[in-house]
Amino acid sequence: MGYFRTAILLAAMTALFMGIGYLVGGQTGMVIAFLVAAAMNLFAYWNSDRVVLSMYGAREVDERAAPELYGLVRKLAAEAGLPMPKVFIMDNPQPNAFATGRNPDHAAVAVTTGLLERLSRDELAGVLAHELGHVKHRDTLTMTITATLAGAISMLANFGFYFGGSGRNNDGVGRIGGLLLVILAPIAAALVQFGISRSREYEADRIGAEISKRPLSLASALRKISSAAEQISNPPAERNPASAHLFIVNPLSGARMDNLFSTHPNVENRIARLDEIAARMGQSASGVETFEPAPRSSGPWASPQEGGWRRRGPWDQA
Repeated sequence: MGYFRTAILLAAMTALFMGIGYLVGGQTGMVIAFLVAAAMNLFAYWNSDRVVLSMYGAREVDERAAPELYGLVRKLAAEAGLPMPKVFIMDNPQPNAFATGRNPDHAAVAVTTGLLERLSRDELAGVLAHELGHVKHRDTLTMTITATLAGAISMLANFGFYFGGSGRNNDGVGRIGGLLLVILAPIAAALVQFGISRSREYEADRIGAEISKRPLSLASALRKISSAAEQISNPPAERNPASAHLFIVNPLSGARMDNLFSTHPNVENRIARLDEIAARMGQSASGVETFEPAPRSSGPWASPQEGGWRRRGPWDQA
């Protein structure tokens, strides 16, 4: 089903590219746009994850560089029945995370330094489980390709505005048409983006709660991340808003309403659903123990001694 949705998405993006190409350059422009779209589809399928990770300056870490984080991801991946994904850290003070990759065998999970510094171990486990939920549900391919192609459509629309014709050419759109391209093409791409991301966050929350068995810890993490994201900017995300839907919580300033033009459902709605899941699991807010992060003497995740938590959580080995 994931590959079918991706095929539909690529077809829709190709059609949009061809429509813009026709408006900009007539039949010739449409043919050129088709060839460009075909090349971009191939590139996006094989390389979109690398593009997104590079966009955010994510660096890959292993068990030696980040033993606590790596070990936690490994435990959760085993619990989910997934291959071990690659693990990345982004040097970014805003607490947030995303998953990417074309399938579970080529998946990656990326977290910000702000996330590692602000969350307890149980909360971090909930966030990582949510991202693995996207991997398990095979959302990452569609979400990552959407980020790549939506950004490309915005660039093409701007190209159409500046080079799309001056009104002397019947095949062109003129300055007014070019302005419409700038406005409508990114909106069309964004609508596809919004449509695929909102319901998937709810589903990833559900799967993440099942994997971590700590729905209330995930709810607590969402509340912390959302609050911090309102105060701490994420410059790479602001420069590349087409990738905002990848994150567990909207990294952009404003627009956190649960409506058509939001990349994410309202956080309180997500928390309410997690509360319902916790109730079905027989958990209550008062029965969940959290683990506060300890001050770190040097770089994040340098060693279990230089970081970690004051108390051992449920994902530590006994």
